[in-house]
This record gives sequence, structure tokens and C-alpha cells, in this order.
Amino acid sequence: MSHRILIMEDDHEIVDMLKQYLLKEGYLIDTAYDGRAGMAQFASANYELVVVDIMMPKLDGIEVIKLIRERSAVPILIMSAKDSDVDKALGLGFGADDYIAKPFSMIEIAARIKAAIRRSTVYANREPVEQETEIGIPQELRFGALRVDVDNFAAFKYDQQLRLTSKEFEILKLFIMNPNRVFTKAQIYGFVWQDDYYGDENVINVHIRRLREKIEDNPSEPLYIKTLWGIGYKWEG
Repeated sequence: MSHRILIMEDDHEIVDMLKQYLLKEGYLIDTAYDGRAGMAQFASANYELVVVDIMMPKLDGIEVIKLIRERSAVPILIMSAKDSDVDKALGLGFGADDYIAKPFSMIEIAARIKAAIRRSTVYANREPVEQETEIGIPQELRFGALRVDVDNFAAFKYDQQLRLTSKEFEILKLFIMNPNRVFTKAQIYGFVWQDDYYGDENVINVHIRRLREKIEDNPSEPLYIKTLWGIGYKWEG
């Protein structure tokens, strides 16, 4: 069965190139050149993935993502020409699944699309299983004012629950279950996203920065998630 993809992008040249390439890859493609038209198109069909440009007329990409997330868990891939972490943080924080910077290669974006659809399909078809508690590892861990309930996917700071995205919690869990172990960005991506790393380190940078802003008293001088320049990150909680 062919997967249907919706592309929202105001640059007609990019849309045409992307559409032609993905059609050859066997996808069904619908397009929209502004956010409002894109949302109307989204409501008219079922999609396996949505590609959204951040800067669009009538309704920008951030608003589009928020509206989609109110009604659907469909994978969303952000495109943006801006190299600003603000754009990436906003988009990923509101529920986008991945980010790709312009200019991009068709091979790279096709790989990202394929991976996002595969992850979504595997998750949807996965049967629930009973999880066994790991012997010797308490399922509620404390680090100063920070408390993490692993079983219930919840984290608290000064007894106030933190609003973590699923990816932020998975990164936090990876760290606290492996204290003082150094993880490269590729390893973090592999463990959390369960997929190959395509070298766009901004995705990891944004998630680490947002996680630090939520769990650290001073994100600029973190106590928990330490950076090893040129290598990766480790947990020193």
C-alpha cells in the first residue's frame, strides 16, 4: 500500500522537486502552498506523514503543528531555512517528530520520511507487553530536587511535575539509567529514536537544551547533564 504524504510549503520550486522525487519513490503526494490551505487539505484525507515549512503565509508552520496535534499523532517533519535554535525548539516542542534544514538533498529527506513512517507504523502495530522491573534498579530515582518516576513516565522538580515531551523523557531515562556513561549524539538518537542517525546534530541539541531548561536550576551551568565537547553528553546526577 502506498503511503500518502501532505507537503505544506510556499516555495513552488521546492514543492515540485520534492513531489516528483517522492512520486518516483512510490508515495502518494498532496500539496499546499500556505498553512490555511494545508489544514483544509489535511482535514480532507488520511495521511501517514506531513511535511511542514516553518515560514508560510496565512498560517505559519508552528500554528499548523499545534492544530494538527490537537487531532492527530501523524508524524510531522519540519523544514526551515533558518538556522536558529529557536525555530527548532519551538517546532519540536510543539510535537514535530523530526527537523531538516534547507537546503537539503532529496536522498536525505526521503530517508527521513521513510524512517518516520516506519517508526510510526511499528509503534501503531506493536502489541502491549508486560514490562518487568529490572532487578536492583529502583523505579523512582531522586537527584536533589529532581525526582523521576520511571514506571509512570513522570518527572518532578521541587515536587512540581515537569511537562516533558516523550522524547525528552526518553533521553532523561537513558541518562539516569546509565549514570556517568558518555553518549555520543549518534548513540542518543539511536537509543531514543530507534533509528539510524543522519548527522543532523541540531535535533539532539534542541532536545538536550529543552531538557536542561526544565530539570536544571541553571541550564547554563548544568549539574546533571554534562557536555563533553566534541564527544557527547553524560549524566552526573
